[in-house]
Amino acid sequence: MRSFIKEPNVLYYMGKFPYELIQRSSLVRKEAASKFGIKPEERKTEELISYGIVVINKPRGPTSHQTAEYVKKILGIEKSGHSGTLDPHVTGMLPVALGRGTRIAQALLPAGKEYIAVMYLHQPVHEDDIRKVMSEFVRKIWQKPPVKSAVRRVERQREIYYIDIMEIEGQDVLFRVGCEAGTYIRKLIHDIGQKLGCGAHMAELIRTRVAAFDESTMFTLQDLADAFSYYKQGNDKFIRKIIQPVENAVRHLPKVYVFEATIESLLHGRYLGVPGISKVESGINKNDLVAMMTLKGELIGLGYAVMTSEEMVKKDNGIAVKTDKVFMKA
Repeated sequence: MRSFIKEPNVLYYMGKFPYELIQRSSLVRKEAASKFGIKPEERKTEELISYGIVVINKPRGPTSHQTAEYVKKILGIEKSGHSGTLDPHVTGMLPVALGRGTRIAQALLPAGKEYIAVMYLHQPVHEDDIRKVMSEFVRKIWQKPPVKSAVRRVERQREIYYIDIMEIEGQDVLFRVGCEAGTYIRKLIHDIGQKLGCGAHMAELIRTRVAAFDESTMFTLQDLADAFSYYKQGNDKFIRKIIQPVENAVRHLPKVYVFEATIESLLHGRYLGVPGISKVESGINKNDLVAMMTLKGELIGLGYAVMTSEEMVKKDNGIAVKTDKVFMKA
């Protein structure tokens, strides 16, 4: 069978993740200026290497953990951590967080994922039937993890956000799928084959998107090694293109911006009270995971909302966000 999937390129598609459907605006509680800190994109290259994130185009063969280890060795850093495991034979997007930013990978774990897959049908099926049945899977579905998986084999619900059939050639179906984290594409394809009555299996799979990271941000391990070599020779242009600020890993999360006088208490793990808030993004609901930011757009930490956006702006006191993880240095 010929390979449908070629080296990733920038893709344009109609599907959207749930967070993209929320039109957020800025709700100001009290305007303030920021004198201290630095914008994330203006950090020194040395700090990006020890506190950044790189999106690797994982090759076929190594595990996700091995890939993250390769990144660590290339950059000569002590820690790295990946977000969202890919099977060794699956290629594509693997965000790898660097140094003290390693825990930011956890913010990406529950985020939406996108894949391009080739489904091989075990018998010929009319194209209209293929399109009809596949469209029926764009909803919440039930899946039991396969035997070879890292989680307990119990049925669980996962949502398919969109399926875009790109090409049908004989019994090969090339399609793009956006889905909730933890969705097993191999199982999805098996279930589609069962519904079609012919059976099907996954022939190829590439992950093309994680949260707000798309293919335009993805680089190979060799790209990273070459860029780091140039950096050691005094040219940091390429390494700054490849390594992104950790703040890019929370672009899909709603933001709460705090006064400078509030930062110190948050760095020691205290909860964020309403008086410490300058502005918030709209659309925050109670229990949502939110990113607490400085007025210059630096990530302070992550926490869970105790109030809605409107309550954070209108109330005079009370706990607004329960701090969960702190990233900024004390």
